[in-house]
Amino acid sequence: MMLADMIMGVNRDHRCDLGSQRRSVDSASRVVHVIKEWVYDHGMEKLTSRQTGAGGYRIGIDTGGTFTDVVVGDDTGILSVGKALTTRERISRGLLEGLAVAAKPLGMDVRTLLQRTAVFIYGSTRATNAILEGKTARTALLVTAGFPDILVRREGGKTNPWDYSKDYPEPYVPRQLTFEIRERMTAEGVAAVAFDEAAALEVIRKLKSQRIEAVAVCFLWSIANPAHELAVGRLLERELPGVPYTLSHQVNPIVREYRRASSASIDASLKPLMQHHLREMETDLRAAGLEGELLPAISLGGVMHIEGVINRPIHMVRSGPSLAPILGQVTGAAETGATEVIVCDTGGTSFDVSLVRDGRPVFGRDTWLGPRYTGHLTGLSSVDARSIGSGGGSIARIDSGGLLCVGPESAGADPGPACYGRGGTHATVTDAALVLGYLDAEYFNGGRMKLYTDAARRVIGRLAQELGKSVEDTAAGILTVASEHMVAAIKEITINEGVDPRDSLLMAGGGAAGLNIVPIAHELGCAQVLVPRMAGALSACGAQYTDVVTEFSTNQVTQSDQFDFDAVNQALSGLETSMKDFEASLRARGIEKFRFEFFVEARYQYQVWELEVPLAKPRFAAAADVAAVVRAFHAAHESIFAVSETDRHVEFIQWKGRVTGELSRPPLKPMATASGATPVPSRKAHAYFTATGTVEIPLYRGETLGPGTEIAGPALIVEPITTLVLYPGSRASVTKFNNYMVDVPS
Repeated sequence: MMLADMIMGVNRDHRCDLGSQRRSVDSASRVVHVIKEWVYDHGMEKLTSRQTGAGGYRIGIDTGGTFTDVVVGDDTGILSVGKALTTRERISRGLLEGLAVAAKPLGMDVRTLLQRTAVFIYGSTRATNAILEGKTARTALLVTAGFPDILVRREGGKTNPWDYSKDYPEPYVPRQLTFEIRERMTAEGVAAVAFDEAAALEVIRKLKSQRIEAVAVCFLWSIANPAHELAVGRLLERELPGVPYTLSHQVNPIVREYRRASSASIDASLKPLMQHHLREMETDLRAAGLEGELLPAISLGGVMHIEGVINRPIHMVRSGPSLAPILGQVTGAAETGATEVIVCDTGGTSFDVSLVRDGRPVFGRDTWLGPRYTGHLTGLSSVDARSIGSGGGSIARIDSGGLLCVGPESAGADPGPACYGRGGTHATVTDAALVLGYLDAEYFNGGRMKLYTDAARRVIGRLAQELGKSVEDTAAGILTVASEHMVAAIKEITINEGVDPRDSLLMAGGGAAGLNIVPIAHELGCAQVLVPRMAGALSACGAQYTDVVTEFSTNQVTQSDQFDFDAVNQALSGLETSMKDFEASLRARGIEKFRFEFFVEARYQYQVWELEVPLAKPRFAAAADVAAVVRAFHAAHESIFAVSETDRHVEFIQWKGRVTGELSRPPLKPMATASGATPVPSRKAHAYFTATGTVEIPLYRGETLGPGTEIAGPALIVEPITTLVLYPGSRASVTKFNNYMVDVPS
C-alpha cells in the first residue's frame, strides 16, 4: 500500500475538529495505522538480531552545539567515554575525534572499534539548535486560499495574561513567504473547490525568484482526502527539482490545522540541513569502518533507521535530549529507587530539562521549541524535554536598558568561548566559570584542551567596566542569570505541570551541569542532587539504554455520559491489532521483550485542550471502566491545574497505543564501598563565591574518589568530561554505583 493510500484510509474515519467533531467522516471501516507505523515499517526494515545490541559494541553519540559525546558499551557494562569539540562544517571530524578518545582505553583504533560495533546510535541537538538559532532553510508555506494566517494566529495562550512586555511571536514561516492555493476539501473528503493547477503553477514558479530552499504544504482537510496536497507535490517535483518539500498529511495526519501546518513547516525547513548532515555522516562513518547499523535517535526516546529520519527530519528534533530521561529512569531507580526524577542536561548551547514520573519518562504532544505559546510547536508526540538557549557557550551581554543578559545566542564550538583560545571575542558562561575558579584550566576535557584564563578575564572585564562591577562580581552575575533561566525552565515542566520539585530526585548532567546545579537545587528546594559520574555525556550514556518506541492513534469522539462502548472498543481493537503486527515485525528481527500502553486524550466539555490519561486496560466492558478513566482524568486535571470539576462530563477525543520493544543494554553494577575513605586533593585552588568572596579550596580528581568517599564544600571535583562545584555548605558522597550524591543546604 502506498503512503498516500494508507493516509486516506486512516483519515476517512477521523472525526471532525472542534464544532464538527461528533460528525463521522466515514464509519465504513476503521484503519488506525498512522504515520508513525509507516516510518518504522519503512525505516527499520534492516533491524536484525545483530542490531539488538548483543554480540558487539554499542556506541551512543550525542552531538551538541559545542561538544560531541561518545559512550561505548557492551553486554558487560559501559566501557569507555570520549568527548571532542563539535565540528559543524563536517560533523564526522569531531565525532571521529571523540571515538578515538573512547577507543584508546580499549586498546584499539577507531577503525577496529567501528568494525566491531553492532549498533551505532546517534542523537543530536543539531535540528533543535538550528530552529532555536534561526538557521533553518528559507521555507515557503502553501495553504488553502483564504487561510494564510494559520501560523500567524497559531494556538493562543499566555502564561501570564497581564504581561505586556513581550511582543507577539513571529510565525515559523514569515507571512510574506506564505502563499494561497485555490482549492478546498470538506471534512468528508469531497472537493468543494477544485484544485486550480494553473494558479498553483504560477505560485510555484514565483518561489524560484524568492530563493526558496524548502516548501511546506498544508491544505484544510487533507487528512480526509490528500489528493490536492499530492497534486502540489507532483508539481513541486517537476518545477523545483531538488527542492525538498513536506506534505502535512504525511508528516502529521491530525485534525488540528495549526499543529499540522507547524509540523510540515518545521520538517520542510530542516530537510536541506539534516539530509545533507545525515548522508555525509553516514558516508564518512562507513569509510571509517562502521559495519553495524546506524540508528539515529528520535524524539520518542527510541531509534529509527537513517533513511526514515532523512525522509522525516522532524523526528530528530529533541533527539539528543530525549535520551537523557532514559538514563534518569535507569540510574534514579538503581541509586535510590526513585520513580520521580527531574533530569537536567546542560550543554554548551542549550539547557534541557525532562521528567521521569511513576518510573517512566514523560511523553507529551505539546512539544514546544522555546517557551510555551511563544515558541514553535512540533505537533508530534515526544519525550517531554524542554530546551532553552542557555548553556556553557551562551553569550553574556548588556541590553539597551543596561541589564545583564545571558543567551540564547551561543558561541558554539567555533570559535567558542574566549577561554578556548580559538578567536572567541564574546563573554560566555564558561568564561565566567573559569574566572570564578570553577574549572581546572589545565585539565579541561581530561587535559585534551587548555583553557586561557587571561582571555576569559579580558572579555568578562569589558562587561564589568560597563556595569561598574568587579570582574568576579560580573562573572558571578553571569552564572546567576544563567541559573535563573534554568530554574524557570525546570519550574515550567514541574510546578506548572503539578509536580513539586521537592518531592523528586534532581539529576544533573551535561558538561556544564556541575557549575551551578547546587544553587539551582537550593532555589528549587531540592535536598539532594544526583550527578552521574558520566554526567558530561548524559544523553550519549542514555543511548545505551534506549529502546524501539512507536505510537499508533485514532480519533473516536465520545463522552462520559453517553459513552459509545462499541465504537471505542472497535477503535481500541484496531490499535491493538496494529500494535501486535508491529510487535511481530520486531520479533522477526530479534527483539523479544515488549510493552503495550494505551492512552486517551480527554477534556471537560467545551474546553479546547486535552490531557493524556493512561488506560488501565485496552477495552471498556462496563460503566465502571468508564468511571475509572473519568476519575483518572479528574485527578490529572487537579494535579496540573489545582482544580477539578467532578460534576462535569468528560469528552474523549483521541485514543493512542504505544509499543516499546526493549533492546539489550549494559548492566548497572554496584561497587564495593570503602567506609571512612579519606579523600586526598590533587592540589589547592582559589574560587570565588558570592557568600564568601575568594577562598582557597581543595581540588579533587574524580578517578581518585571511590564509593563511600565524602567531600565537604567548598571544593571542586574534576572529572575528565565535567566538573562538580561544591558550594559552601554542600556535601558530596560517592555512591555504590560510583556516582555523586550531593546534599544541598536548606
